[in-house]
Amino acid sequence: MVNFKEVLLVVNPISGGISKKEIIEKVRERLQKLSVGFHLYTTSGKEDIQDIKNLIGDKKIDHLLVGGGDGTINLVADAIKELDVSMGIIPAGSANGLAVNLNIPKQLDKQIDIALGGHYINMDVLCLNEIICLHMSDLGINAELIRNYEDSSIRGKFGYLLQSLPTLIQSEFPFHFTIETEDFKREEKAVLLGIANANKYGTGANVNPKGKPDDGVFEILIFKRLNFMEIIKTLRNEVDLDPSVVEILPVKSARIKCRKPEAFQADGEYLGKVTDVQIRILPQKLKIAVPKPN
Repeated sequence: MVNFKEVLLVVNPISGGISKKEIIEKVRERLQKLSVGFHLYTTSGKEDIQDIKNLIGDKKIDHLLVGGGDGTINLVADAIKELDVSMGIIPAGSANGLAVNLNIPKQLDKQIDIALGGHYINMDVLCLNEIICLHMSDLGINAELIRNYEDSSIRGKFGYLLQSLPTLIQSEFPFHFTIETEDFKREEKAVLLGIANANKYGTGANVNPKGKPDDGVFEILIFKRLNFMEIIKTLRNEVDLDPSVVEILPVKSARIKCRKPEAFQADGEYLGKVTDVQIRILPQKLKIAVPKPN
């Protein structure tokens, strides 16, 4: 049941390489029928966070909709994480990893129903060197794959597939790092070091089966070696992963120091090579619309 008065739709005109015209028109029509105020903001890549904050204050916005990919959702989350407003998502990016984790359907009308519905979770927000992350970040081979994908001209899952073999051949793994938390300090090596606030990558691979986005903790995933049977298990969403292949550590804060610079990504965006990542969690900071449980 809609209980807000002014809605701001934020769209990224270039995300996913698709037009947002249908999203804008359908949201506008739906809100008119509900006698709810409609406002539109199109991202430009310049001062977007401050512009969104200003609109929320000036127009008394009490609910936002995001029509874009994970990068756009993160931008809006960064803008509203300290504000008393809720958010719904209309996934319109390349991978849409957060939508996959929240079980948002692919049909636009159903997405709008959920985004304007009355069922929410209060989602945790991760800060990685003060960069917002909502579902999945990592260092190592997957981040290298994302870098190679961004440098290629072929988009979509087929583009990821084409880059997989060259990435495996060219990568220098495992890499060495240290994890420091309030409770322990460990030296480790891995082919991939994940930082998870949710269960899945945008591809659907379930690498963190017991993770929850609203429990006040995140998980560090240490993939110690490449094992293709375990990769297949994650794609099938099987929950019993071999601990000799991947170790899962639930924590509330951490610092990761790498022996040499390693590829780093957050929510599907390649962020360069780093040697030091400081991670803190903002518990239940984001009120986000999700499907009702069955």
